[in-house]
Amino acid sequence: MTTNLDLVRGAYAGFATGDIPAVLGLLAPDARWTEAAGFPYAGTYVGPDAVLQGVFMRIGQDWDGFAVLPSGYVTEGHTVVALGEYSGRNKSTGRSFVAPFAHVWTLRDGKAVRFVQHVDTVLVARAMA
Repeated sequence: MTTNLDLVRGAYAGFATGDIPAVLGLLAPDARWTEAAGFPYAGTYVGPDAVLQGVFMRIGQDWDGFAVLPSGYVTEGHTVVALGEYSGRNKSTGRSFVAPFAHVWTLRDGKAVRFVQHVDTVLVARAMA
């Protein structure tokens, strides 16, 4: 039986290999994806296409080697929390960064219905400034 943790791990594996459809495939049609205030893509996006356009496409435009590297997980019921680090080099400034993150996923019936990002936005902003 596939667990919520397995599903979330699969999404990070997809992101690591550039398989964005695998990441988006985890999202429910009405999933709410929230990027942290102060992050370059801050806001809440509803549905896989909004996440693709508002977050993933913009990451590809702004960063070289952008990586999302989870280092641990905490699970409780329908919630999976991923802890890890982002890294990348900004295409405009040439500056690199590493920033810790916590991602809170809520899953129902094998689909993510909510994603909330927590990240040190100052480290990202410095790389972009």
